[in-house]
Amino acid sequence: MSKTTYQQWQEKFWETLKQPESAEGLKDASIAERLGDWTHILTDVVVKTCESLEWMASAKGHKLSLLPVRRSEYLSMDVMAFAGGNERWQFPIAVAELENSQDMDHVAYSLWKILCVRADLRMLFCYRRNSEDRPQLVRFLGKEVINAMDLPVRTQLQGETLVIVGSRADSGTFPYGFFKWWRLESNTGRFRLI
Repeated sequence: MSKTTYQQWQEKFWETLKQPESAEGLKDASIAERLGDWTHILTDVVVKTCESLEWMASAKGHKLSLLPVRRSEYLSMDVMAFAGGNERWQFPIAVAELENSQDMDHVAYSLWKILCVRADLRMLFCYRRNSEDRPQLVRFLGKEVINAMDLPVRTQLQGETLVIVGSRADSGTFPYGFFKWWRLESNTGRFRLI
């Protein structure tokens, strides 16, 4: 059985995150709650992960000239990745938002943003101090954002949508216990832990 886009991406993400230059900085920023540093380091990890899949990624500090208009952040997305090729106006293969706000409405806005983009893979990374806050956040996102979509719209969503929540409480098991992954099941409108 071949791996889905998100499974391929997740596998490469773990490989990238295990590199000392990525792991140590992200773990330290998480424990100290230096969330600006957390976002900066995680942006680099996400871009490197995309590049390991031979995708071209744009993000703050990673300007891309693939499209006719050269940008760091297309459509105000934190990370946007493209499969490459000769098409001048191709659609992204993946988009990611990295939301370090503790305000659940800010996190919901980031989920709403990525759902507005047509891509094979949509990812929302967010941070919670305590691991027990993660399921509550994911339930909130389902109730507030996913339930706002009509059933026909939701079931016709193409691609995969992931919510990935890091928690400093699980830093002892970094990187595997630190990040928990939920995948949207568009038919039920629920996020399932993967």
